[in-house]
Formats: sequence, structure tokens, C-alpha cells
Amino acid sequence: MTTLLKIAWRNIWRHRRRTIIIMLAMGFTMSLLLFYDGLLAGFSQAIYGNAIQLLSGNIQIHAQGYGAKVGQKPLLPLADMQTVMQVAGQQPNVTAVLPRINTSGMATSREGAFSVTIVGLDPEIESPHSTIAKNIRAGRFLQRSDGDQVVIGQGLATAMDVEVGDRITLVGRATHEQMRQRTMTVVGIYDVGMPSVEKRTVYMSLEEAQSLYGLSGQITEVVILVQNIGQEPAVVRALQALPAIEVETWETSIPELSDTMAMKNAVMAIFGVIMLGIAAIGILNLLLMAVFERTREIGILGALGLKPRQIMFLFLAEGTLIGVAGAVLGALLGALLNGILGYYGLDYSQFSNLTEYTALISGKVYPVLLPVNVLRRGVTVALIAALAALYPARQASRREPAEALHYV
Repeated sequence: MTTLLKIAWRNIWRHRRRTIIIMLAMGFTMSLLLFYDGLLAGFSQAIYGNAIQLLSGNIQIHAQGYGAKVGQKPLLPLADMQTVMQVAGQQPNVTAVLPRINTSGMATSREGAFSVTIVGLDPEIESPHSTIAKNIRAGRFLQRSDGDQVVIGQGLATAMDVEVGDRITLVGRATHEQMRQRTMTVVGIYDVGMPSVEKRTVYMSLEEAQSLYGLSGQITEVVILVQNIGQEPAVVRALQALPAIEVETWETSIPELSDTMAMKNAVMAIFGVIMLGIAAIGILNLLLMAVFERTREIGILGALGLKPRQIMFLFLAEGTLIGVAGAVLGALLGALLNGILGYYGLDYSQFSNLTEYTALISGKVYPVLLPVNVLRRGVTVALIAALAALYPARQASRREPAEALHYV
């Protein structure tokens, strides 16, 4: 086996220029795919990461029984919120643990009534991590001491025809299905460039929500933020050991976003295989030419006692070695390209108004290359190279030694 591999390695360098061109084609294609992987990961974090943070957080913890009534946003207080928050904060890759009260209600003004989600949050904990706090268009973000003050989105402010300082009426469902009503002052209006999202949610201080909805010293939800999308499973496993809680991730709370990302990844996988398949045609061509050019050599190998499967392995190894060499070259080029752009970033601010979700890009996008993507692409390159070499290898193994020796 080792001898055949040595012979295969020597054979691929017989036509050095042709081999180098094919290796470069495979390597360059793989490096472009790795760059695209890194760019998509950067976009996912810049767009989907911000969207997840804005809409629900990476992970949400509720009291047991919440899932059965999730459509009603029931006010079920967490039994031991301090333990839950402490365990969550100790997990690696967790950047924030946010206590909240979350209920459904109505916001009314002279323009009419609008269905909203009412969120009570701790401004001092949320402010460093909040997309809302970073995108206040008018007024200010909430403060812990705020009483009857709220922050609303630009989409809702436009629909209700209100500005900072105006008063709106909030009606929300408290514990035991009681309805609570209070007139609130708008102290801040945020604008994330997504009117449909901005119409949905009204924010108030946690203490005010606890007072208004009869939850003194209690919360109904813990939202957990992690560094990057995909780091949620390890945190979820640690939290599931805690009693009397339900844990869910953004994939179940925002299914449309999860479906979009899954579709994007599937399309990219198919696109990558097609690109590598085109490059693999070079390997197929190279080895087919080698079979015809080395027909007498194949006859000599057969006459010396090499079995057809050994001759087939020899040519298969040549194609695979070219693919592996191309994969190594592609990994180096892709890592270098992603490293440079990951350091300096790509300015995408001029395209932030293309769609609602791209409005969440604050400035530069930083490509992120994950080792698992390098390994996956490398294995794909090697497999495609091996498959491209399969037909020529089979043709070589089926040559009769006597006929091959007389080939001109």
C-alpha cells in the first residue's frame, strides 16, 4: 500500500504544469467557498444575530407550563430566578443574562388601538447589550427609576401619531387573567429600520412592570445572549438540569428565521458541490489522458504481477492526492483571506437599506471562518477528486497486460 502511494505521488508530478493548474483550480475554488462561508457567517452574526437579540434572545427560560399557553404569553413567575440566572451566567460563551416580564396587551391613542407585546426589563442590565438602546432616535432609553414611562418603536409611533412626551394608554394581562390599564409617557423612540418589528413591542422598566402586573420581586422570563449563533446547545444542556423550568432557543421561538438560515445553508452546500464538480473535471481529464499515455506502463505493471484492483487503487490514489493537495492549498488561501477581512472588515453600511433585516447591519461585516467549515470543505474536495478519478482508474484496471504491452 505504501509503495503504491509513493508511486502515485511520483506519477502526478510527471506533468508538473498540468497538475499544478488543476491543484490551483481546486484550491482556488475551495478558498472562494471558504471565503463565502466566512462571509455568510459574518452576515449571519450581523443580521440574524442582531435580529435574534432584538426579537427574543438566543435562549429563553420560562416557568413550567408556559409552553402550553405560549400564544397567550401567560405571566407564570419563575420559582427560583436567582439560581436560574446564576447557573446561566456561569456557562461559557454567555454574554448576558436578562431578567424580564413579558405579556401581551394593547396600546391606544387618539389614532386607535394596537396589539403589542409589553416587556418589562432592567435598563442597567440591558443597556450595554440592547439593540434598542443603541438605536434611540428621539428621547432616551429607560432608566431603572422610571415609573409610568415607556420606550416604543418608530413604526408604532408613526401608527399612533405620537412623539416623545406624548401619553399613551397601555392595557395588559396581569396574573390570574386580570386586566391592568395605565397611561404612560413616551420617553424614547427607537428606530432599527424594521417598521413591522417596531410596531410589536413596548418597553417599560422591570420595577414598573412588577408593580403594574402584580409580580413584586418576580420575573416571568430569563433571556440569554451568547457570543455567536450555534453556541446555544451547550448552554441549553446545562440549564435543562434545573427543575420546574422550560428552555427554548430562537430556533423554536422564531421558526421563520431558522427556516431562512437552513435554506441558505442548503443552497450554499449545493452551490459549493457544483463549483468543485466543475474543477474536478480537470482531474477526470488529467487521469483519462494518463491512462492512454501510460497504456504500455499499465501493461508492464500487470505483467509484473499487480492485480487489477491494485492498478485501480494506483490511479484512484493519484486523483485523491491531487484533491488533498488542492484542499490543503485552498484551506491556507481561505484562512488567509478570511483572516485579513476578519480583521479589517467589509463596509456594508451603504447597502443597509436593501431589506428590513439588512437594516440591522450597523457598519462593517466581519467574516468568521469556523474550523468545522474548513474540514467539511476539505473532505468534500477530496471526495469529489476521488470520484472524478474513479472512472479513469476503472478503465486502467481493465486493460489486458498482453494488449497493453503492444499498444502504440
